Amino acid sequence: MSEDPQERERRGYETMLGRLRERLEEAEHGFGPRVREALEHAREQAVELGELTREEADRIASWLRRDLEEAADFTARTDRDLNSWLHMDVQLIENWILDRFTSVADRQRLEWLEFEQFLERASEYHTGEIAGPGRLRCRNCGETLTFTRPGHIPPCPKCHGTVYSRAPAEGSPSG
Repeated sequence: MSEDPQERERRGYETMLGRLRERLEEAEHGFGPRVREALEHAREQAVELGELTREEADRIASWLRRDLEEAADFTARTDRDLNSWLHMDVQLIENWILDRFTSVADRQRLEWLEFEQFLERASEYHTGEIAGPGRLRCRNCGETLTFTRPGHIPPCPKCHGTVYSRAPAEGSPSG
């Protein structure tokens, strides 16, 4: 029986995030790869090991990059921690995914500050893509979806919209 493609992508997201973190940890003691280089390595490794097709790995890498850029932007703009960005109790998220996501996002934050002027576009999340933990708001009706772990983005349960953005933190200027 063949594997469910959505489950394969979700598991690929988690595996690539873990490899990204490992690669960045290896570089901690010397001049090592930047987040983009480490992400490229994780993508290539997934393809070389036959875990994902090239197309799957490319899609997942773009989703990971988007999630990390959003997290880094939030922490840089607001000086708040990732728990605020995720909008949930840390206990809801599996410890291993939180640990991996947080360590990579902290590293990404430093790079984000360096490239901030190039990353002014609003990130869009689309039905069928994978999003990391946190909340997304439907751009059509404002309905909020909460992800406690990486998962495929469904159509909006309220209006069937297909485009989302990160839900702003409660108490933030846009929240």
